[in-house]
Formats: sequence, structure tokens, C-alpha cells
Amino acid sequence: MEDEVVLLGFHLSMFEIRVRIALAEKGVKYEYKEEDLVNTKSPLLLQMNPVHKKIPVLIHNGKPICESLIIVEYIDEVWKDQAPLLPTDPYQRAQARFWADFFDNKVHEVAKKIWTGKVDEHEKEKKELVENLKTLEEVLGDKPYFGGDTFGFLDIAFIPFYKWFSTYEAVGKMNLDCPKLIAWGKRCLERQSVSKFVSDEKDVYEFVMMYRKKIGVD
Repeated sequence: MEDEVVLLGFHLSMFEIRVRIALAEKGVKYEYKEEDLVNTKSPLLLQMNPVHKKIPVLIHNGKPICESLIIVEYIDEVWKDQAPLLPTDPYQRAQARFWADFFDNKVHEVAKKIWTGKVDEHEKEKKELVENLKTLEEVLGDKPYFGGDTFGFLDIAFIPFYKWFSTYEAVGKMNLDCPKLIAWGKRCLERQSVSKFVSDEKDVYEFVMMYRKKIGVD
């Protein structure tokens, strides 16, 4: 019997995009259900993720899996015969998980404070964001992808945020100055699995401006 796969998401969510890229890399067919995160969350979302009540949620044969990086690992384990995403070596797998966690906590969370807050109150965060992106450039080095020659887990973890860089710069009135990451991002966008799902920069900027207005920081 064919697997039943459903993804609950929101099209501008960086975390949802991770899952869609992973599914595309594996060639997994699924039903997509867009959530209205601004107004009312659906009963299905509340049922499938009663703890955090957040997207993305992957529902595989009726069973929910939550949190984007966990979902990507799950996809890699379940559909393991196509396009492996995580390294096979245990140490390299641990390193991939470490840097994905670093990105979520040291890049995304810091950037979020900037684009959701009053810019003049976040000089420390702006400096920290630039430093942390420089750290990621050191991890990337001269490799085409974070895992080496092959597009994989870390690239999937990072690439949905690439189209947010210009918004970080515009809102934060800053220059990220990360040429290696820019070149890496362009390389990733040559993949159909990436270009099909990453957000448009204009849409990201408009969403952030709308959100800032809503929370009263403009």
C-alpha cells in the first residue's frame, strides 16, 4: 500500500521549506495543506501538534512528526534508498546536527530579534549575527556544499534562510558581508528541489514589514 504523506505548513516558513526540499530530494509524493498562522490554526494542526501548535508537521500514515530538523532526519531514515541526506559516518552525522543546531540558535534566533524588534536596540545582535555567519563561512570553507561535494542535510537546514539575508540587511540597516555563503546559496538555487520552494525575497520583505507593523515596532 502506498504511503500516505501530508505536510502542514506555511509557504513563507523557513522551517517548512526545509521539509519540502527534503521530500523533493527523495521524490516523495505528499499532500500539502497550508495553515493560516495569522488568524486561526486548523483543528488538524492542533490535533497533530498539541504541544507546540506549530508548523511544520509531517503526517506519515496518520502519525505526526514535528520540528523541522527532526522531520528531515525522519525523511532520510524512512526513504533511505534515495538521495541520502545525512553522512553515514557517526562523527560526521553528529557534526551535521551540531551545526544545524548552531544555525537555529545562533543565527535564526539572533536574526529574529533584529527583524522583530526596534533596530536601534539591537546593535549587539547585529554584530553577533555577522560573526556567526562568518563562522558558518569557515565551516563551509572552499567546499561546494556544507557536506562536501554532495548537497545534503546542512544545506537543507540553511538554504531556506538564504532569501532572508537581504531583509536582515534592510531592516537591520547592516551589511552581512558573507560572499562564500552568497555563492553557496546561488549554487543551491540551481537545484530544482531548492528553487521551487525557497521564498521570493520581495515576499519575505513584505511579510516582515507587515509583521513589524502588526506588533508595533515600525
